[in-house]
This record gives sequence, C-alpha cells and structure tokens, in this order.
Amino acid sequence: MRALPAFPDLRHFLQWCDDTGQLAHIADPVPIRHRMTAVHKTVLEAGGPVLQFDNPLGGNGMPVVTNLFGTADRVAAGLGLTLDGLDEFGAFLASLRSPAPPEGMRDALSRWPMLKAALATRPKTGGKAAVQKEVWQGKDVDLSAIPVQTHWPGDAGPLITWPVVLTRPHDSDPTDTGRYNAGVYRAQVIDRDRIIMRWLAHRGGAAHHRSWQKAGEKMPVAIALGCDPGTLLAAALPLPETVSELTFSGVLRGARPHLVPAKTVPLMVPAEAEIILEGWVDPVETAPEGPFGDHTGYYNAAEPFPLMQVSAITHRPDPLYLSTYTGRPPDEPAIIGEVFNRLTLPVIRAQIPEVRDLWLPPAACSYRMAVVSIDKRYPGQARRVMMALWGMLPQFSYTKLVIVVDDDLDPSNWDDIAWALATRMDPGRDLMLVDGTPMDYLDFASPEPGLAGKLGIDATTKIGAETHRDWGEVMRTDPGDVAWAQDLVARVLPGVRP
Repeated sequence: MRALPAFPDLRHFLQWCDDTGQLAHIADPVPIRHRMTAVHKTVLEAGGPVLQFDNPLGGNGMPVVTNLFGTADRVAAGLGLTLDGLDEFGAFLASLRSPAPPEGMRDALSRWPMLKAALATRPKTGGKAAVQKEVWQGKDVDLSAIPVQTHWPGDAGPLITWPVVLTRPHDSDPTDTGRYNAGVYRAQVIDRDRIIMRWLAHRGGAAHHRSWQKAGEKMPVAIALGCDPGTLLAAALPLPETVSELTFSGVLRGARPHLVPAKTVPLMVPAEAEIILEGWVDPVETAPEGPFGDHTGYYNAAEPFPLMQVSAITHRPDPLYLSTYTGRPPDEPAIIGEVFNRLTLPVIRAQIPEVRDLWLPPAACSYRMAVVSIDKRYPGQARRVMMALWGMLPQFSYTKLVIVVDDDLDPSNWDDIAWALATRMDPGRDLMLVDGTPMDYLDFASPEPGLAGKLGIDATTKIGAETHRDWGEVMRTDPGDVAWAQDLVARVLPGVRP
C-alpha cells in the first residue's frame, strides 16, 4: 500500500525531501524571535519547501527545521503515500477500526497487508538510542540551549510547537505502551528547567494527569522533539481514546516503533527522535500560560496550567530542532487537517452510509464548519446527518456550522454551495439551531467558554413532506451536445481550453 519507503526518523524524511527538491537551507542568520516565523509563513503561503535554518540567532546555534508539512503532498509523504493513495489508505484505516470477519482462505490472505499493519503497532524495545547519545541532568539542564521560537509579537515567550508529549495513567506499567497517550500540546518555556504544559481537560494528557492527582503523586512526562513523520502524524490524528498514538504510529511509519527507557522518568521514549525532554508534572502546582497566538487568528488569554520540572535533556550529538507556528489558516495544522479529512471520510461513511463527500474549509479553522453531500432518499435525512456528525467523532463536537447538500454538487466548491443555499434552502424551514453544546475553549464567539450553539442548514432538494410544491428540474446540457461542442471548440478555437 505504501508508495514510499519507510521513514524511521526525521532525517530520513528530510533526505527524501532534499532528493525531491523540497528542502531548502537558509544560511543567513535569522532571529528565532518573530522573524523566523515571518519567513516560515511567507514560504508556506507560497507552497514552498521544507526550511532548515542553519544559523538561527538564539539557542546554541542548533539548526531549526520548519514547514515540514507545509504542503498536502508532504503530509501524504509522511504517511508513505502519494495524494492518489489517500482514499485507499483511509478505507484501510476504517477497516482496522471495524474489521469484518474473513470469508474463506482467499479473503484471509488478501488481508495480509492489514495484519502486517496491525503487527507494526507492536513496539520493539531496548537497545541503543540515537537520542540518548548526549545526556544533560541536574544543573546541566538548560532549555535556553534549544532555539525555541517566540512566534508572534503578542506572545508571552518561547513556545514549543511540535512536541510529542508522552504520558501514561497512574495505574499503568511503564512498559505497557498500549496505554500511553501521545499528544501535541503547547509547551511554554519559562526558565532553564521549567515548562508549562497546556492540555485542555478533554485531552488524553489531562486525563492521565487527573489520575496522578487523585493519587497525590507527580506524573512522569517525556516530550519528544523531532520525531519521525509517522509518529508526528499519529500524535495529531483524532484516534479513538482506546488507541495509543505511540503504538499506532507503527502503521503510519511502515515499521515498528523503537522505544527505550527514559533516563530519569519511568516512561518509554522514541529512540530515533532528535531531542527528549524528561520531567515531572506536579499534582497541584500551576503557572499562568500565555497569551499566545492561536489557530483562530487571535491571542488567547493567559490561564493557569500544570508546571513540568525538567529532570533531563537527551539528544543526538548534532540535533535538529523541529518547529512550526500556529495562526489563522493557512498554517501547517490546517494543511494536515485537509489530508486527515480524506482519511476520515471512509470512517464517516461506515457510520453514515448516505454521506458521499465532506469538506472542512481550511479558512474556517479546519473544523468549525463542514459541508457534506449526501445521497438523499427520504424527508428529514439532512437533519439526521447533521446530528450524526455532531455526535460521531470528538472533533465534530466543535463544528459550529454544518451545511448539507445533494450529491450532484461538489461540497468543496463555493459556487455550488452558494447556489444550493440560494435555490434549495428556505431560512424559515431549513435551519436547525441547537444550543448549549460543547465548543472549542478558544472560540471567543461562544457565549460561555467551552459551551455554544450549533447551526445546521439543509440545502438539499426538498422531497415528500418537506415541501408541498412541485420542485424545479435542474438544467443540464445533454452529454452528447457537450462532447460535440468540445470537439468543435478544440478545432476552431485552439487557444480555448474547454
């Protein structure tokens, strides 16, 4: 199924990017405060390459890599695929969630790729780790040696933006990686050995922290920086709560993850990462985090979040620091979200069979708005689909607007959407408003933090009891006439492309 080789670490992926003309080195000194983000943003918006800043002004001169997933092609490549293979891979992931029993030996053998992927989730443990070649402990711990960027003028300080934060529940064994959570959370550096961990209450890291708080104990945490693309994308995927992102990364990277015991905390960590930050999160101590620019395009307010005391920093002899920025789309999270939309469509179809296509406009912060096309067969079906979407996956609980159209339209085409709203929707009949539902905590439009309304718009053709009028017939050119016209235009107007 993979179209590209496995990428066991970040460096193998960067080499592939270089070989395909998608890596650019910047030798000029670039400040890590504000200006590196300005360069990154300019290149990302132009659809440009991965950037390696070889002489950052800040830290100890450690090179900084940005724009790793600045195009949809590179996100797909991080999964080992081309864009053409995303739909098949999405169907494959859906089958892993709910595999059907095989029908005979032939069917069982045809599922060998699925079995191989499932086996790839079992980590291999122990052995030597590239990320532990250098170890800083005690007074040697100094986060200022890492070129952590300050991204926006209103940011409170340096912010780690691509951390894979590893945690486990209190009642688990350090070797039971199937119970680990790997999440990408904001991590604010406040001095040489302290970090503020910003995980919201519904996230896996926060749930694990509550289990340690209940026991009155500090929680071990490891932050992996510069992971392989499969591990990075697994940590960003909206996986079920029962699936460990760390072990599932084996499916995405095409090889079993290699884990080793951390040096100062009871956790297993990725052996091929660039840098590992180890430490402990206190059960009660917090510090004000923020403000920072966020994916909404606004700065969020400063709020108290748990404090991590760093006990060790381990890294490769010549580490790379992987970074990104978060802001109003387009940014890397929005581009990743576009690809993930295609991967989740088969999962959605398995639960809501009438869904034909789905689009989450990146400009609407990726998931705040959804347009879905359906094969409509009965009255009220569009409203059922709206409610099913809101309740199906956790990320859709934050979707404040759902527009449903018929499957004769392209949900990612704004002209089709505008036409459907103008000709198939009546505001007095086709709006469904729901109040008091979960919402992104950072949505300032919400009347209450984390609680807001939702709007569903039925822009489908009305049938049965939905209307008492004869519905109009859509105008379409005969396919034969279209072909004849295209042939004529190609012959007599060669400069016009039909």
